[in-house]
Amino acid sequence: MDNSRNTFLAIALSIVVILAWQFLYITPKMEEERRAAEIQRQQAEQTQQATPAQPSEGTSDIPVAQSTGNTSAANVPGSASDVPGSQALTRASALAKDARISIESSRLTGSLNLKGARVDDLRLKGYRVTIDKDSPLVTLFSPATLTDGYFAEFGYVGSDSSGEVPGADTVWSVLSGSTLTPSTPVTLTWTNDRNVTFNRTISVDENYLFTYIDGVVNNSDAQVTMSPYGRVTRFSKPVNQSTFVLHEGMIGFFGEEGLEQITYADMEDEPSFTIDNADTGWLGITDKYWAAALAPRGAFKPRFSYFQDGRPRFQSDFLSGAISIPAGGTAENKQLLFAGAKVVDVIDDYETTHEITSFELLIDWGWFYFLTKPTFYLLDWLYKLFGNFGVAILAGTVLIKIALFPLANMSYKSMANMKKLQPEMTALRERLGDDKVKLQQEMMALYKKEKINPAAGCWPMLVQIPIFFALYKVLYITIEMRHAPFFGWIQDLAAPDPTTIFNLFGLLPYDVPYFLMIGVWPLIMGLTMFLQMQMNPTPPDPTQAMIFKWMPVVFTFMLATFPAGLVIYWAWNNTLSIIQQGVIMKRQGVKVELWDNLQALFRKKPNPAE
Repeated sequence: MDNSRNTFLAIALSIVVILAWQFLYITPKMEEERRAAEIQRQQAEQTQQATPAQPSEGTSDIPVAQSTGNTSAANVPGSASDVPGSQALTRASALAKDARISIESSRLTGSLNLKGARVDDLRLKGYRVTIDKDSPLVTLFSPATLTDGYFAEFGYVGSDSSGEVPGADTVWSVLSGSTLTPSTPVTLTWTNDRNVTFNRTISVDENYLFTYIDGVVNNSDAQVTMSPYGRVTRFSKPVNQSTFVLHEGMIGFFGEEGLEQITYADMEDEPSFTIDNADTGWLGITDKYWAAALAPRGAFKPRFSYFQDGRPRFQSDFLSGAISIPAGGTAENKQLLFAGAKVVDVIDDYETTHEITSFELLIDWGWFYFLTKPTFYLLDWLYKLFGNFGVAILAGTVLIKIALFPLANMSYKSMANMKKLQPEMTALRERLGDDKVKLQQEMMALYKKEKINPAAGCWPMLVQIPIFFALYKVLYITIEMRHAPFFGWIQDLAAPDPTTIFNLFGLLPYDVPYFLMIGVWPLIMGLTMFLQMQMNPTPPDPTQAMIFKWMPVVFTFMLATFPAGLVIYWAWNNTLSIIQQGVIMKRQGVKVELWDNLQALFRKKPNPAE
């Protein structure tokens, strides 16, 4: 029994350490995220202004093809041609600066800049900055002249034979199409100084994938050579970056090199990261819920960069192999751009239908991928069945309980059998006194005789830990859980319970510090945890007894800052465990200590002097 309790104590203390990390580190980060979301909402509702600094002349962010001669890349974002001196720009004036084609789909709204054929104005339908239904739509891309400039672009690096090639400053003409929609692609055209014509057809699907197809016609009298490039450039870091629970920053998958993830801070320390060649893959910039990623067709040379000249900016780009087009010949080049929300089903579908290798890794499932992703699929399936992610969590907990029933049944039976041995173990302690070695030997012999495993009672807790963290990861990283309501006051399962007992759940007209936000669900969780612990006899060791006594209180404060969905799961799991353990103990003929322990808490203790 002592071994079992010591093992359980070690597990409990480990969880306390992890929760302390959550309370002291993760919780302040979550509070920063909350404040950042509020700042973002206010900024989106106001007129956005920016006065970017002038960078040095001649700056070029475009990759350079070493196998060719000089490049014809013109000025790029951050160069003088993109910044209107000291004049402050609103978003509206920045968008009006260049000719544009509207983008409209069921999930996207924005515009395509004819200068550079660049996607630099994109908002995500269905996703708002806060849970307020009147909150502004989430903005992904913005023009380069704004402080939060963020865009994607495809072009070419030229050679001595090619003349000018399409790049950041190329002003395309519209050949066909007036609005880019899933049913109406647009075709742009541009002819260079050597009579080489580029016809670019851009299409968008119902979700977040743009397809660029360039038809190049060489009407010159000589062969031309050029290298396709693509880039995602960002002029500012996110308002608030998440913790190391998930990755934000540069990301890419490069064939045999595998997945590469580089944070903004790492890029600032090491401003360039290049891989010589990737046979297949993708690269881009990822946030917690959103991402922009390029998927080259064929081999390419990827690069992550942090440019500090002029306006600091982060960039993920690639350079494909050179294309040679004979005089009078033609060539076709296809590239893909993902720009939107990291919806699991959409990402998985793109990986399959468009053969984007390991594109599912754009979502940071973590080291326990084998457990985290199945947990999401289970909850998502239940959500489609019930229409509520909170109900899906409750139903998923029941299914997990059923799946683990044999293990839990064995554990609770072992615990019940050990309780039957309490009188004999008490007699051993009285007979052997302080001889701990002999006591341990006698107890182990007793366990062996009765065929009892003293550590079996810890298995439910051991299994609970990975399930807990898998659910935590799912709630934290998946956009499906973002702003997902439950019932009543829980309107976002991925955020903490917004109520607190310290202002009587909103009845008193004042706010309380964030660390005192002890809501209804954390209190329910703490109560169920307390009742579950009262199912067993009070440990004889005073230290263990004190830890078990205060653990529900500690967990209540710690878990109050966790996502509400996780607290609901834990409270519901505790409730099911209490019922299960009570039924098994009764079947084994073992007394349930719950009522006796509760009465003992309120029973007047005798005065030793009496």
